[in-house]
Amino acid sequence: MIIFRYLLGEVFKSQLAVFIILMTIIISQRFVRILADASEGEIPGQLVMSIVALKLPQLAVIILPLSAFVGVLVAYGRVYADSEMTVLHATGVSEWYIVRITLLLSLLMAILAGSVTLYLSPWATEQEYRILEKADANAGLLSVVPGRFQHTSNEKAVIFVHDVGRGSQSGELMRVFVAQNNSDERLGHSIVYANSGNVKEDANGGQTLQLEQGRRYAGEVGSPAFEVTEFERYQIQIREQEVEQRRRKLGSVATTELLTMDSNEAVAEWHWRIAIPLSIPLLTLIAVPLSRVNPRQGKFGRLLPALLLYLGYYSLLIIARSALEDGKIPPAMGMWWLHALALMVGGVLIMRSRSSAQRFHAWLAGRS
Repeated sequence: MIIFRYLLGEVFKSQLAVFIILMTIIISQRFVRILADASEGEIPGQLVMSIVALKLPQLAVIILPLSAFVGVLVAYGRVYADSEMTVLHATGVSEWYIVRITLLLSLLMAILAGSVTLYLSPWATEQEYRILEKADANAGLLSVVPGRFQHTSNEKAVIFVHDVGRGSQSGELMRVFVAQNNSDERLGHSIVYANSGNVKEDANGGQTLQLEQGRRYAGEVGSPAFEVTEFERYQIQIREQEVEQRRRKLGSVATTELLTMDSNEAVAEWHWRIAIPLSIPLLTLIAVPLSRVNPRQGKFGRLLPALLLYLGYYSLLIIARSALEDGKIPPAMGMWWLHALALMVGGVLIMRSRSSAQRFHAWLAGRS
């Protein structure tokens, strides 16, 4: 039991460390990209953290198999490099025992990954779509960035807002500048400046910018004559109709609904969702024998070839998914052949270290 807890503890700590490091790197890149979109006014700044949080399950789907694989390599590589595994083998702990207890941990991780891929990730993707649609629907107000010139949703005017009210005046636009360019040149151009304003939305989804206490300057370009009009209230249409719903990808479809769909894309998405949790125990079968290193090699002695093998397996999964979407692979075959190939590779690597396999090789060498 002590050996059981020790080995599982070493593997779990390594897997957790790899997962946290990879998640931190990737989520930092996504955060910078989302923050850049917010600074450009493409999404509201207050939605940045919500979008980043909803990205976490989608990223975990990619990182969980890799962290499980690398965690086993690093943990057992250190145990081999420090000659601890040699002592364990001398006391009767076989490599097959180590494979069995590591598979137990990998099955728990596979259940966790399955809950993410089958339920949490589609839900998070759908919520992200809804948040972005809501941001598009309220683009007239939510996407206003104080101190920046921006086009309205219908591209018929340029608006500049000095500040956006907060507290009891939340949402009120302060010191608003609007430049309008009429499609009919005879109507000329107009510039409007108002002390305050706000955005009104009608039942059809259209949006109107309502300005108060300001002036309107109108005239033709190149002409010295301009018409100046003072107003108490002035309205400008900034969006004619409700924003269309964003086109969904199958990644946002709930698993129960996905199973009722009859298309190559749905079959490929289903096989991809179950491939992630299935790959974790299969990769464990490969990682345990590959972690066997000579103390002189160091604990990272076989890390590079192992990673190349992982990349090959993952690349084949992506290729198989694309082939399923195109109908080049029968739906009944799916990605099962890839999982069978990974199982065979893991079995061969494990059998090479078994004593029976070693005696068989010695018998063959003696016959030759």
